[in-house]
Amino acid sequence: MYRRMTLLAFACAFSTQVMATTYPLTLTDTAGQTLTIKQEPKRIVVQDGRDILTLALLDRADPFTRLVAWNNLLKKSDGETWKILQSKWPEAKNIIDMGFSDKGEINLESVIAKHPDLMVAQLRSKPSLSQTGVLDKLQALNIPVLFIDTMLKPMENTPKSITLLGETLNRESEAKQYTDFYQQHYQSILDKTKKVDPKPLVFIEAKAGLNGLESCCFTHAHVGWGGMIEAVGARNVGSELLPGATGDVSLEKVISMKPDAYIISGSQWASKTNAAVPFGYGVTQPQVDAAFNAMKQRPGFAQLSAVKEGRFYGIYHNFYNHPYNIVGLEYLAKFIYPNQFQDLDPAKTYSEILSRFTEVPEGQGILGAQAPAGK
Repeated sequence: MYRRMTLLAFACAFSTQVMATTYPLTLTDTAGQTLTIKQEPKRIVVQDGRDILTLALLDRADPFTRLVAWNNLLKKSDGETWKILQSKWPEAKNIIDMGFSDKGEINLESVIAKHPDLMVAQLRSKPSLSQTGVLDKLQALNIPVLFIDTMLKPMENTPKSITLLGETLNRESEAKQYTDFYQQHYQSILDKTKKVDPKPLVFIEAKAGLNGLESCCFTHAHVGWGGMIEAVGARNVGSELLPGATGDVSLEKVISMKPDAYIISGSQWASKTNAAVPFGYGVTQPQVDAAFNAMKQRPGFAQLSAVKEGRFYGIYHNFYNHPYNIVGLEYLAKFIYPNQFQDLDPAKTYSEILSRFTEVPEGQGILGAQAPAGK
């Protein structure tokens, strides 16, 4: 037994050594640009604050340890997760929140004053950052910008992005542990859904109820939720109708297409108009059910064949652009293919990610659900 443990310890140490990053490091990011990282980054700026959950997979003891500035989107889109992160790492609240939007709005001087040696940004923000001159200014200061992506090509680029960050931050071993887990879980979905014919038709209303119950129906085409629906082998209504990446589809049109499942995404947005199903931490089943029932009262909603047949579901909104989007995929698979995935437990997968690959505390809440029967 002792010999076995010794060999295992040696193998682990050897693996960690092999996976160590050598600098200077040249790599190609999700924007297709070639970057040279001269030394291990110690002072990072994060354009999309939700990517702190990616850093949690890599800098596990403290994902905030390298952060000098960020756009704390969690504070706006999921305050309960932000509270949990603060409870574990209270110094996080002292990191400058630069209000760095996808539109390229940024107080660049306040960021530069922090002397960053790397900016991590989502690929979707690249056009705006380029048009506003942010990229040029950072390039002039020799501050590299690494583009990662969890939205535009969610299944292809999420594992790639985590691998890229793992290489960049000298955390390759930690990255591989998670991406291996990710690919195994995704493959188990594909093994079942590829056999289903014809492919189910699905409509997902993103941010349903954010601007009140009277607004309907914003959705995604091939990106975000649309890309994830297609990734589990289903047809996405938004992909078939929208001319661009995202947009609105009339409820009448959705009714006429008779989707097999109608899915909404919701969160606890800090908005006075928010009537969304409040998925996330600190949420109870009665709250979720009440919000679902209110959603069913929208004009014309009862005419949806999926709602009539009990195929009305909801999911935590941030999974559309999230390093743990494999959990979102499992919820989608369970909703879209109820017969094939009766035993699948996405909440367990989420818990396993947190406990095995991060030190993020696990809170109590609801990340996905089927609407209650009846009115």
